[in-house]
Amino acid sequence: MHQSTASTSLRDAVCRLVPLIPAGYVCTYGQIAAYADSPKAARQVGMVLAGLPEATLIPWQRVINAQGAISPRSKPGAAEMQRILLEEEGISFRSDGTIDLRKHLWHPESIPQ
Repeated sequence: MHQSTASTSLRDAVCRLVPLIPAGYVCTYGQIAAYADSPKAARQVGMVLAGLPEATLIPWQRVINAQGAISPRSKPGAAEMQRILLEEEGISFRSDGTIDLRKHLWHPESIPQ
């Protein structure tokens, strides 16, 4: 498969999957990659989300790293904005800045294809 086809396919899958995450829940980059049939593409999932336009309706804030933390962002203020958006959705943070994945991790019954 050609590189741009794979990238387009992953981008399409990310843009289809992330809106399925309900408010009050999070997913990890690795989960989204696995659901997109690209289990080793967690970093690329992050790149897709980072490349979304600012006015996107895709709830990018609901995707975090496997440690339950917000990953550093290249855009100033983006990590702080992500935390604010998650808190507004009812996500609570521990004193170390991580999210309790046992409480807030989304486990879908099934993923529509």
